[in-house]
Amino acid sequence: MQNLLHNLNNEQLAAVTLPAQSALILAGAGSGKTRVLTTRIAWLIQTGQISPSGVLAVTFTNKAAKEMLARLSAMLPINTRGMWIGTFHGLCNRLLRTHYKDAALPQTFQILDTQDQLSAIKRLLKAFNIDDDKFPAKNVMYFINNAKDAGVRAAQMEAFDANERKMIELYELYDEQCQREGVVDFAELLLRTYELLSRNQPLREHYQQRFRHILVDEFQDTNDLQYKWLKLMSGEGASAVFAVGDDDQSIYAFRGANVGNMRAFEKDFRVQNLIKLEQNYRSHGHILDAANILISNNSRRLGKNLRTDAGQGEPVRVYEATSDLQEAQWIIEESKNLINEGVRRSEIAVLYRSNAQSRVIEHALFSAGIPYTVYGGLRYFQRAEVKHAIAYLQLMDNPHNDSAFLRVVNFPARGIGVRTIELLQNAATQYGISLYAAVPYMTGKAGTSLGSFVKLIEGARFETQQFALPELVRVVLDASGLLAHYATEKEGADRIENLEQMVNAAKQFVSEEGYGQDAPAHMGPRADAQAGQAIVNADGLEILDADAPLSTVMSPLSAFLSHASLEAGDNQAQAGQDAMQLMTVHSAKGLEFDNVFIAGLEEGLFPHESSAKEDDGVEEERRLMYVAITRARKRLYMVFSQTRMLHGQTRYNVRSRFFDELPEESLKWLSPRVQAQWFGNRKSAWDDAPLTFGADKALTQRVAQKSSGWRIGEAVSHSRFGEGVIVNLEGSGDNCRAQINFGSHGMKVLDLSVAKLEKLGR
Repeated sequence: MQNLLHNLNNEQLAAVTLPAQSALILAGAGSGKTRVLTTRIAWLIQTGQISPSGVLAVTFTNKAAKEMLARLSAMLPINTRGMWIGTFHGLCNRLLRTHYKDAALPQTFQILDTQDQLSAIKRLLKAFNIDDDKFPAKNVMYFINNAKDAGVRAAQMEAFDANERKMIELYELYDEQCQREGVVDFAELLLRTYELLSRNQPLREHYQQRFRHILVDEFQDTNDLQYKWLKLMSGEGASAVFAVGDDDQSIYAFRGANVGNMRAFEKDFRVQNLIKLEQNYRSHGHILDAANILISNNSRRLGKNLRTDAGQGEPVRVYEATSDLQEAQWIIEESKNLINEGVRRSEIAVLYRSNAQSRVIEHALFSAGIPYTVYGGLRYFQRAEVKHAIAYLQLMDNPHNDSAFLRVVNFPARGIGVRTIELLQNAATQYGISLYAAVPYMTGKAGTSLGSFVKLIEGARFETQQFALPELVRVVLDASGLLAHYATEKEGADRIENLEQMVNAAKQFVSEEGYGQDAPAHMGPRADAQAGQAIVNADGLEILDADAPLSTVMSPLSAFLSHASLEAGDNQAQAGQDAMQLMTVHSAKGLEFDNVFIAGLEEGLFPHESSAKEDDGVEEERRLMYVAITRARKRLYMVFSQTRMLHGQTRYNVRSRFFDELPEESLKWLSPRVQAQWFGNRKSAWDDAPLTFGADKALTQRVAQKSSGWRIGEAVSHSRFGEGVIVNLEGSGDNCRAQINFGSHGMKVLDLSVAKLEKLGR
């Protein structure tokens, strides 16, 4: 017995050896919660309080379940194969397989993954002639899954308008279709199990008697139905529930996680044992001090304070960049220094709040030839929405590209089905031409639909003949319908951000390759640039110099498309290869690295602008920042930028409010702390520095109003942010910028030379 316990600290030991009562274990980041969970199970078995078959342990990932089973096998000479240790969905699947008749399911019922479920809903909409534009399949899927996660069937729901009434009807029809076909989706696994145990008393009592000890990992991530499921399985607390979690790391509210379940658990299960695991085995002191003091600004915490015996270590380094490009370049240079010191690339992680931020960083890594991996996601140019946009651009450059044609001819959906494509392919084969060229040979409805697509491409090609590459990209994103399509999706905001990043990518590309911002995207090689570049090979043939710049041999559009393909495939880390790690902060949860960069620490980005619109929004963002900080073992870098290209416009930034909540003694500033006081920057350590935009603010405002044609107090409209009011102006001529209050979208700073504002005249 002593062997199991000898490596535990006092807090861990107290948790592992608790009596058979429900308990809440507040496990801070890096405090050894997995060790506590597995040792608790092993101790209960070794002391004879429970048999292996009497344990029910719930995790949130299959990886965590496998790790727990592996550790148990190493601790005790037992066969773990039959133990009930797994995810909520995995355990529910096991129970339903055993009691399929009672659950009104066929013995061979199948599970729909997300894509299967989406396909099933699309079939349903088609079968009942439902307008997919008015009721997009993804929106229907989100509605159904949210209802199931709340434990509600269609018959229990009340409609408040015609749209919701239709959604409820579709939910009911979908349930009937699934029952008829003998399939269940992921949300159904949990709800069907809950309903089965609720109505079947003998079965419920059987499992309540069997599982006298229930252990739950990552308790802060449970949703409402999962919590009700646990209450049911435990007999309202009759069994001992050992809940391990960290309310400070609850960052999945958008998935339905309810951090309030931890407080509810204390009350509902009459918890007498609340143990805090505060000894951190991951990070040095300065990093933990930053995390502790930051998170103390959140209200309604259960409260804990991480500590370490590893010493204070190096201070948290803070760097202010002038632009997002310089931010990325600085991260690369610092990473190179670390690599030269012998640090493995895999121990360097770059974290960011939004997926769209990765593009600039990926480009810098690509240019530097440093292998990298995007953890938990795809590289920028490999993301589906980006590949769709690239396909449209490829058709603008070469309409006879069959691969690009097939990718987007029916995306967004245009009623062009598989049969139509088959007929088109037959025509193309018959005449030995491309799919695009074969469209005129199609007749009837198929010919009309395909003809509309060709007109779309031809119209965009004609309209953009003299457009520069960034403006061409902007037109294609809009004309293709991609932006409108993703705007209808519940989680389409990230995809739209990725698409709009392509405008920035185009601007950066033409600048780096020497085309010039105004060069027409479709223009051929520059004749003047080619002069003197020709060389003669051994056969006497004149060819272009292989070292000539792209601008001498390719149009901006062709060159950009080649660049996108190369960047998508090059520097791709192979399995097992040492590579830098890029990821969103959400993806970083549960991981740790020796060296961590947190990029883009600016107001509106981190914390994200959407947080101001949501209950508990800023507190969730602060928990997200806490997670980011506690990923670092040895070195932590925080980076922010004065300007950033977002939505195709230069944004002038205010540093994140989180800097005001960090302990000054734990920070080391690597850049001069003098930032332009853009429109009254928030109170900070910079406030005593001289203004760089001019001392006589009233005078500069008058100059700005006169030279720009805009005035303070004027009502305006923006295509993305809606209606707003100009509250300040700065600069003159082409350098004039406006600070505009867009209400629910918050305060924005826009460059008036590029922002497409409309005066509302009121």
